[in-house]
Amino acid sequence: MTNISIVENKISSIKKYLKILENYKNYSQKEIIDDINLRGAVERYLYLACQSAIDLAESVISYKDLRKPATTKEAFSILEEEKIINKNLSENLMNMVGFRNIVAHDYEKINYDILYDVLKNKLEDIEEFAKIIKSIK
Repeated sequence: MTNISIVENKISSIKKYLKILENYKNYSQKEIIDDINLRGAVERYLYLACQSAIDLAESVISYKDLRKPATTKEAFSILEEEKIINKNLSENLMNMVGFRNIVAHDYEKINYDILYDVLKNKLEDIEEFAKIIKSIK
């Protein structure tokens, strides 16, 4: 698979997960917390959307032959340095990496206020990122 195909596949994955997550926005925070199956699905699809954004950033870095990031968060910083994304989006996506790490590794009890806020208000950052990358590839 070529690098451009990888980038396109990552954008496609992001779109798929964002579409799935759109369905969960209709639930209240209490409904999500109280229903173990619903909660698990939301956690998993948020994780997948965040991971797909990380994978996309790393794919763009590879495709454009940019310097390799030392950390996952640094991938977004590199894209900011290269003027591919702006500072605000870079910071928001770096925060998303932190959220993803908590969901993935369960370092501490998940804060469902944050999870619900990400579901309702932060997915636009991932969507914007995918649109920017699609427009420049």
